[in-house]
Amino acid sequence: QVQLVESGGDLVQPGGSLRLSCAASGSSFKIYRMGWYRQAPGKQRDFVAAIGSTGSTTYADPAKGRFTISRDNAKNTVYLQMNSLRPEDTAIYYCNARSPTLQNYWGQGIQVTVSS
Repeated sequence: QVQLVESGGDLVQPGGSLRLSCAASGSSFKIYRMGWYRQAPGKQRDFVAAIGSTGSTTYADPAKGRFTISRDNAKNTVYLQMNSLRPEDTAIYYCNARSPTLQNYWGQGIQVTVSS
């Protein structure tokens, strides 16, 4: 069982930056694929970015060039650095952990609001 706790959500102006963190419990963090997803009101949950156990990264098109995912295995934490934020980035952001056997774990979600 893996527990995920997100932090760092906030209200930010367009063009601003924010860094989300996700702290994971357990001793197997380093072998998990870690990802970020988001869900805007009335919409489905969408993939944002992921980082594998080897450090390889994948981004959805809206995140490319603006968001950076990283991980610190010593701290059991994954980060999402978000720059040049836009109003359409407003959503609840969820942290995801996927085991090598494809079992998924989710955080409770954290609100990010981009507005002037």
